[in-house]
Amino acid sequence: MAKAEHRFGQRDGSDQNFDYMFKLLIIGNSSVGKTSFLFRYADDSFSNSFVSTVGIDFKVKTVYRNDKRVKLQIWDTAGQERYRTITTAYYRGAMGFILMYDITNEESFNAVQDWATQIKTYSWDNAQVILVGNKCDMDDERVVPVEKGKHLADQLGFEYYEASAKENINVRQVFERLVDIICVKMSERVDADPSMVTGAKTTRLNDNPPQLPQNCC
Repeated sequence: MAKAEHRFGQRDGSDQNFDYMFKLLIIGNSSVGKTSFLFRYADDSFSNSFVSTVGIDFKVKTVYRNDKRVKLQIWDTAGQERYRTITTAYYRGAMGFILMYDITNEESFNAVQDWATQIKTYSWDNAQVILVGNKCDMDDERVVPVEKGKHLADQLGFEYYEASAKENINVRQVFERLVDIICVKMSERVDADPSMVTGAKTTRLNDNPPQLPQNCC
């Protein structure tokens, strides 16, 4: 079983392998691409085969930010109604959510409001959310315009990205931005380590240790 998270992601004294741990959840209707999105980020892999997630699963990825090691515990949730009770139990303690819909599936977009309500109901008040319109590589099959996604995100108070796990578009950027927002909120609400939150709004999250040279995009 995964290690229990600690509020605001503080270090667990029994584990010196990270300075902070952030629990993140990817939620949304079934088949919007949550699992593919996670695998693209965590393993840089993609499969066209669709296997519906049963219940909930997670991956761990360690990243470096301002000389601090940040452990991301990223939970991939099942979108089917029959798993809803299981998945909402994991909302508690989550510091960030990626709320996802499929730009080629209007039903998944229409469900965003319900998912947002669940976040508000079951998670703590300061959880951060990014709305993601996935499968932007399938623009010829698009049924949800970009403007419509942006408008809904504005209404809900979320940031908005369109992404593609298949083509690796904005996958890393979404996770980077979510961690950025969490760090900013940490700096506002707790007496966090200043080196962790300094420049949180502008510094990119890196997968490589800080002493290694960084590649430019």
